[in-house]
Amino acid sequence: MATKRDGSIITIDAAGQALGRVASRAAAVLRGKTSASFERHILPSVRVKVINAAQIKIAPSKFTGKIYKRYSGYPGGLRSESLEAKLARRGAAEVFRLAIKRMLPNNKLRARLLKNLSIED
Repeated sequence: MATKRDGSIITIDAAGQALGRVASRAAAVLRGKTSASFERHILPSVRVKVINAAQIKIAPSKFTGKIYKRYSGYPGGLRSESLEAKLARRGAAEVFRLAIKRMLPNNKLRARLLKNLSIED
């Protein structure tokens, strides 16, 4: 996996890589776990840029087998969408953003961490 560091911006090239591997690397860097000064309650001053997101490697079985679910909170409000439909509707950047978001801890810091993420197709 090609990673390039420019000051406090880390660029990850996703071309030919699996979605989960790139997302877990980006989540670890965003969280600050690759830094020697890691503290879980402090927002790190690092930005992550994922390039070539549209060129990721996805197994053919995942296109229909991977299901994204969300629930509105109302009876009958469970909505589901396959990976293939999500890619067609929102693009590879949204799939990456969701994967990285779900790898970060669900706390007050997550929204602030995601602001340091940029994804380019």
